[in-house]
Amino acid sequence: MRDLAWLPWTVLGGVALADLAFSMAQGRRKALDLRVPAEVFVGEEASIDLSIQPHPAGLTGLLDWPEGLTGASVVAFAEGRAKIRFRAVRRGIWRLDNLWLRWPSRLSLFEFGAKLGMAVAVRVVPNVRPVQSGQITTTVMSTLYGVKENRAIGEGSEFHQLRDFVKGMDVKTIDWKRSARRRALVARELRAERNHHVILALDNGYLMREEIAGLPKIDHATTAALSVAWAAAIGGDLVGYFSYDARPRIFVSPQPGRQAFARLRSWTADLSYVGRETNHTLALTELNARTPKRSLIIVFTDFIDTTSAALMVENIGLLAKRHLVIFVTLRDPETEALIETGPEDLDGVASLVAANQAIVERRLVLEQLTRMGVTIVDAKPGMVTAQLISAYLEIKARDLI
Repeated sequence: MRDLAWLPWTVLGGVALADLAFSMAQGRRKALDLRVPAEVFVGEEASIDLSIQPHPAGLTGLLDWPEGLTGASVVAFAEGRAKIRFRAVRRGIWRLDNLWLRWPSRLSLFEFGAKLGMAVAVRVVPNVRPVQSGQITTTVMSTLYGVKENRAIGEGSEFHQLRDFVKGMDVKTIDWKRSARRRALVARELRAERNHHVILALDNGYLMREEIAGLPKIDHATTAALSVAWAAAIGGDLVGYFSYDARPRIFVSPQPGRQAFARLRSWTADLSYVGRETNHTLALTELNARTPKRSLIIVFTDFIDTTSAALMVENIGLLAKRHLVIFVTLRDPETEALIETGPEDLDGVASLVAANQAIVERRLVLEQLTRMGVTIVDAKPGMVTAQLISAYLEIKARDLI
């Protein structure tokens, strides 16, 4: 019996060697073919198509996703093919370097592994789907111009022509010098000016990194900024942009809208996420000095309470003395949901009180800005773009710039 003790081990060793021999063909160098989307909108999903040849049975893969992309770590292959769904959560250019493969041997006694280099990059850009859909173009054209171009005679600030003054016309339109020469009252007809300056000012401080509805506030802000830039392009205005955090970062003077939109889209795709506190005094003073002409300035920012917002309010008030200002901020649906549901314990009561205090202080700051003549766009993430474009169109229609 003792002489036969080695028999099971011999059999097992033989089976293992046979398994290795049969499985060696599976370990041949593998070729990877993949298709990656050129661009993905932040907050949306896309997929990567993989194909591996040769493909052993039971093949799986492991992916290490970069910070800006999320998806399943384990990839299951069927007939050597796999479709990996992922979600873009941060703007930027994100690299996928390696795919780690593993598969069992023919008799499942061993597990093999291999590393394949992917060396691909996924470019995550701000969501410009509202622009691509044509909805903004249709809204702006129908609101400002109708089916044919409406020159808004008599309502603007740009000289159009002279005409005889008749009863019912505004006395302020009388051109007294020409009337004296002609010895008859002559009035100036005006039309809406179309080449206003629109400046998009994005606060990129640490408060704008807070996530709302699955995305940082700065990403919601860039989407809204791109949408209103396109609306301004259709409206015939010149668009510039300005970014700041602890100090002013980038200022680009107003340019024709469609050209400015392309540059703005490229710039916002590379706008980094920073952890610095915003210096509104330094930034807004710099912006005021760089824009001598009266402009529409749209400020995308955030604040915590009345105390921390004091300097911001003061400097926006100074800006509003020369320019027309739209103040854009995002409401947090989760904070509002806290005050709509009854607390179940003491922790819930504390959360309710804190949420209510935050909403009250937020309202006080916005009311203070309104009294300064600032237009407020305070909306949830899904509504901010629509409300901002509506505010822009109303300003254009009333020729307030």
